Amino acid sequence: MFTKISARYVLGSDGKQHTLIEDGEVVFQGDSIVFVGRGYDGPVDEERDYGQSLIMPGLIDLDALADIDHLILDSWAAPDVAAGHLWSEDYFANRRRDVFTRAERAKVREFALAQLALHGVTTYMPIASEIHSSWAESLDELVDMTETSLRIGLRGYLGPAYRSGVHVTTAAGAREVHFDEAEGLAALRDAERFLDYAASLADPLVTGVLLPCRIETLSEGLMRETARIARERDALVRLHCLQSPLEDDLLKRSAGRRVLELLETTGLFGTRLLIPHGVVINGKDPGALAPGGPLDLLARHNVSIVHCPLTSFRYQKQLVSFDRFRSAGVNLCLGTDSFPPDLIRGMDVGMHLARMLEERPDAGKLADYFDAATLGGARALGRADLGRIAPGMQADITVASLGNFGDGVIEDPLRTLVLNGTARQVTDTFVAGRPVVVGGALPGIDLGALRAEGQRLFDQMRAAYSERDGQLREPDELFPPTYPPSRVAAPAAGL
Repeated sequence: MFTKISARYVLGSDGKQHTLIEDGEVVFQGDSIVFVGRGYDGPVDEERDYGQSLIMPGLIDLDALADIDHLILDSWAAPDVAAGHLWSEDYFANRRRDVFTRAERAKVREFALAQLALHGVTTYMPIASEIHSSWAESLDELVDMTETSLRIGLRGYLGPAYRSGVHVTTAAGAREVHFDEAEGLAALRDAERFLDYAASLADPLVTGVLLPCRIETLSEGLMRETARIARERDALVRLHCLQSPLEDDLLKRSAGRRVLELLETTGLFGTRLLIPHGVVINGKDPGALAPGGPLDLLARHNVSIVHCPLTSFRYQKQLVSFDRFRSAGVNLCLGTDSFPPDLIRGMDVGMHLARMLEERPDAGKLADYFDAATLGGARALGRADLGRIAPGMQADITVASLGNFGDGVIEDPLRTLVLNGTARQVTDTFVAGRPVVVGGALPGIDLGALRAEGQRLFDQMRAAYSERDGQLREPDELFPPTYPPSRVAAPAAGL
């Protein structure tokens, strides 16, 4: 079947870069694009005109929130309260449990994937908090998530997160990583079994990947095993590291080496490696580019950095800098990592952070950020058929409205969307030619009911922090409100 979509603006491609087509048309047959331009005169079975909208390549989120939320809870706490957000030693040793049942976890995933889809993401690699699990993600919950992802219609690069250690607040108030190597190896076996499961589906929308947790929560043995499996299976690896000075301190205690040394000696640099977030590297330091320097190593080993500007900003961090990494030859892609899963807002924040760091108004170009959200993501995945709207590419497409009065006047359609708007202006998406978001809704999903269930599960998740806190403080102590609740008495009955 031939489907033709049109809009006031289309971001096509000349094979080297995105190009803007006014009053443009895109035609796809099945899962592949067959025409981009104006004046198509071939067969059409279905036609949709989106009017004052921008048709653009589907957004690729490689650190995509697959959880109810965590950043609004933990990005602003004072140090004494923040320590209570981790597991206590007693919880680690005696009381750890799953906060959610399998069915509840599946609903959490549905809530999160619906949010990704509605924010214009067509391809994703998930990230969720393990703090609510008895250890790490299980094979069963990733199988459930895969089924939900396929039902919604997203393109997922999936695998259970695994680790051999967990951050713990000691009785003395220190932060340490406590290890359970047996749990780590069992979780890695689940991750390997998921690779087999994903391959058995033979579905182009599901690819199995290896998703170890933060590097300081991995034993050296688990890193080596991850690298071995990745090489044998040609599997992508995403490993959170280079995001905090604390990593090196903890790794020197557990492994006697720092992050970059361990990536080299464990063989992880020899895999298809993606790293969120890279914010501890100072790209303005000339030594970063010198032979053996961090940017030189990342570029030489073809590592992709998953830049999450909005989340980094909320944690008082930034990439130093987007332009320096890019000019060093490091592939940059984008992620959201937390709520909202809004890559449009992420681009906006990232651009402004780059300008502040470089102290010039032309730093952090929008074209470079949009390339990261499309072409850079495709490059990280090894998918030459994603990230562009051009004949022969997969029909992964995002449509954003520019027709609301609140959008203001249109100067440049993409710049107007990023500077004036958000990803909530997305009205429609296609993945492999299949409609996923239609008129701002997800067919077959009752968003009102899902939101209500998501709120219930969030409240359950928030309450569970108390049992992990060493002082067993109530949720309102761990997460105090912006303003205290009113003491105004309720009206008497009958009045």
